[in-house]
Amino acid sequence: MITEIVYSATNTYLVSGKRGSLLVDTGWAGTFPMLCRALGEKKLRLQDIDALMVTHFHPDHMGIARDIQDAGVELIVFDVQEGYVHSSDHIFEKERNISFVPIDDAKARYMAVSDSRAYLAELGIDGEVLHTPGHSDDSVSLWLDKEKALIVGDLPPLYELDAHRGTPIGDTWERLLALGPKKAYYGHARPADVKGSAAPARTDTYGLVKDIVRLFTKGYAPEVIAAKTGAGLVFVNDVVRMYATHPGVSVQGILDRIEIKGK
Repeated sequence: MITEIVYSATNTYLVSGKRGSLLVDTGWAGTFPMLCRALGEKKLRLQDIDALMVTHFHPDHMGIARDIQDAGVELIVFDVQEGYVHSSDHIFEKERNISFVPIDDAKARYMAVSDSRAYLAELGIDGEVLHTPGHSDDSVSLWLDKEKALIVGDLPPLYELDAHRGTPIGDTWERLLALGPKKAYYGHARPADVKGSAAPARTDTYGLVKDIVRLFTKGYAPEVIAAKTGAGLVFVNDVVRMYATHPGVSVQGILDRIEIKGK
């Protein structure tokens, strides 16, 4: 079972297995009390979580990993991430975030991605962790067999895929789509169904932007537009903002201004 835990700007997910549970990602430093409150609202406790994995070590995904460690949850670090565990520490130091405490390496459990299936089986979770570079070199995703679901962190949503053809992001998504996923869970967009086993839900970004503009001019709110088009709310807001602040701008002009090719 996948439970979305909403408490910060980063989507985090709790995967419950037959013998244990795995938390995927955390929020920014300082959000630990918010996490505990969000868990309580779902009648869950941090003490009931067995392990934590971080899809990549950017500050908004690992900010309270140490707090969670100190609560007795085991942090799993994969071999492709070993050189990145402390790559965001300087960001918190620069902003003088007194809530941040670096990850305790001595308490972390390091393992190869290839050993992830056996480890997840210990928790009663059928699946594996996959190396999914593109957004960052240390990015990993969680694949769940029975649910045919992917938790991908900051890998760009499928509706942006056509903008990433021929790039590491595009190559990673093509490899993931070959698994036949039915659902994708994103770090900063709403979970979405994947239509078909070998194709993304929406790959025509140009047409997607055109639809967003059309619905916006009809008076629909961004939340409604996101629901109707399957686009993430962040993306919808980006498009709407560019359309509203640049009268007469073309669809291609909107794409260029939000720099979609650089995402």
